[in-house]
Amino acid sequence: MSLDAARRVLEIEADSVRRQIDNLGPGFVAAIEAIETTRGRLCLTGIGKSGMIAEKIAATLASTGTPAYFLHAGEASHGDLGMLMPGDVVLALSYSGETPEVVRLLEFARRREIKAIAMTGVPESSVARAADITISVAIPKEACPLNLAPTASTTAMLAMGDALAMSLSTQRGFRAEDFALLHPAGSLGRRFLKVRDLMRTGDRVPAVGTAAPMTEALHEMSRKLMGVTAVVDASGGLEGVISDGDLRRLLERDPGELRKTAGDCCRREPRTIGAEEFASAALEAMRNSRITSLFIVGPARRLEGALHMHDLLSAGIG
Repeated sequence: MSLDAARRVLEIEADSVRRQIDNLGPGFVAAIEAIETTRGRLCLTGIGKSGMIAEKIAATLASTGTPAYFLHAGEASHGDLGMLMPGDVVLALSYSGETPEVVRLLEFARRREIKAIAMTGVPESSVARAADITISVAIPKEACPLNLAPTASTTAMLAMGDALAMSLSTQRGFRAEDFALLHPAGSLGRRFLKVRDLMRTGDRVPAVGTAAPMTEALHEMSRKLMGVTAVVDASGGLEGVISDGDLRRLLERDPGELRKTAGDCCRREPRTIGAEEFASAALEAMRNSRITSLFIVGPARRLEGALHMHDLLSAGIG
């Protein structure tokens, strides 16, 4: 019996979402244009269950490239209307379309010449009349057996809000890298970190000139704590590298090699990477080559930075 009731709820809610395809039309297109061309932010508002859905849609929009915030319609008339600024656009959610607090907020927006969009199940309602643009989210019935509790209607609004957010994101060319910038603390953010986000620059990069004696190269390796140093020409171009392993091999072959210059002893054509590559690609390159450091080069192989495996692991890469 309980499973039958659950199936019925899910069937009704799934049907309510499918019906939103037919609700797409000029109002949806006009809403996209209004939001995309605004010089301010998108203000989501509502009250009760619709307010909760509005808050979630605002979060989705903000995380996918559309500056958005939530303004509680009930608190708005008690001072929070100050959050609404000229240039913003309002998206008000009210399934019944007769929520007094939402109507008052939209009337305030109209006086301030702030464009308003209504998302409602009743396109002829007071909320719709108070708005400039209306998006219908009409459904035949709620999933509640009494047809009272907001269930299918809030599901429909949530789905339409997602459609709005994803349409705006697609139209603006929002990329996975952009998403990562807005989610730097999570696994998604780490997944899209670039080499430039983690690389060592300036005085933290171990580097000596080609004419530097090997004693200077050894000192640079010890001072910068990377176990390697770059060897650069007069213009800053990467000529080669010297690692701890290279030093051991030189000493084993002939201790007198240490009397030569860094340019004479360096290993030519070392493995490098660009600053715009993903950090995960740097880790893969290190593992494949069985090395612990990479130098970052730009045009003409000019040295731009250095990256140690410890830098990657500390950032949660790997």
